[in-house]
Amino acid sequence: MYFAGYDRAITMFSPDGRIYQLEYAMEPVKKGSTTMGIKVDEGVAIVAERIKPSPLVDVSAPEKVLLVDRHIGVGYAGLSSDARVLIEDARVYAQTHRIMYDEDIDVEALTKRMGDVMQAYTQHGGTRPFGVAFITAG
Repeated sequence: MYFAGYDRAITMFSPDGRIYQLEYAMEPVKKGSTTMGIKVDEGVAIVAERIKPSPLVDVSAPEKVLLVDRHIGVGYAGLSSDARVLIEDARVYAQTHRIMYDEDIDVEALTKRMGDVMQAYTQHGGTRPFGVAFITAG
């Protein structure tokens, strides 16, 4: 299908109101491994499926469930490189919060920060949307 250049700019809507770059960014999430969070009485469990697409792929990396802070974990689906960028930013943000306020960051505040960073990358030229989705728990 020919999109007449509407898929080149991240801030440009097509005549039918779509932003193709955002749709492209969500494809790795749709095709990625299943990740889910389960709430239990003792806390939360985050699990992720490991898909081995080829016998040549090392399944020991990358991990799909990671700690952001000592009390917050995330599971993700999508591009591992995009997840690493956002998780590293979240770790720095959580550590900065602990240093400034002498308390652990709230899960909601950290999730909002991650969402704000992801949103910022959909509004500026020269960037592309992140192709990753997170489950945050703590």
